[in-house]
Amino acid sequence: MKASIREHHEKSRSTYGTRRIQKQLAEDGETVSRRRIGRLMGEEGLKCKMRRKFKATTNSKHNKPVAANLLNRNFTASEPDQAYVGDITYIPTREGWLYLAVFIDLCSRAVVGWSMDSRMPTALVNDALTMAIFKRRPAAGLLVHSDRGSQYASDSFQGLLKQHEFKCSMSRKGNCWDNAPSESFFHTLKTELVYHEDFKTREEARQAIFEYIEVFYNRVRLHSSNDYMSPADYESRLRAAA
Repeated sequence: MKASIREHHEKSRSTYGTRRIQKQLAEDGETVSRRRIGRLMGEEGLKCKMRRKFKATTNSKHNKPVAANLLNRNFTASEPDQAYVGDITYIPTREGWLYLAVFIDLCSRAVVGWSMDSRMPTALVNDALTMAIFKRRPAAGLLVHSDRGSQYASDSFQGLLKQHEFKCSMSRKGNCWDNAPSESFFHTLKTELVYHEDFKTREEARQAIFEYIEVFYNRVRLHSSNDYMSPADYESRLRAAA
């Protein structure tokens, strides 16, 4: 049992606590209480990475029009590619900040588009959404929610939304809870990866974040909103049931 617990803990990059390890063991055919898992983890010296606070990055001091909050904290979707939420955060490196923009599908919590740059130009969010469009081919009517940052209010980004007939939604001013799934993802990324690394270069950080998103988070990591399935597995189950 200890070997199985250690295996799942290591595969999760030391991020899984008793709840997720219990789910993994159940998939292996093992029924074990969380209390016992916790005791065995303690005996093995296994600990899950803890969260720390971080500062979000938003520049809403601009004169561009802002959209209504159409999402209105409805953070669920019955099918993929009905609603995306997007945000920007920063990653520290010895070379300086690396900025990361993402778009997340509200059905599966998959990171469907992302982009990184040493600055925060409008192209940062445009490139992230363009990646999602290329990979997912969402239909007209997709709801795209973000904060009121200048990048999202820009003519360029708004033009991209109009080109594909997507609906724009923006959080209320200064209200991070209106974009909670994005905030949650950044907490997870920083807790499970960034706070445990000392990136010497931006390129080193890029490679680590790419691998975290595309190899681990989207395909392996269990998500509580997905009945403790990875985003990829959850979407596969939805397709099989359709």
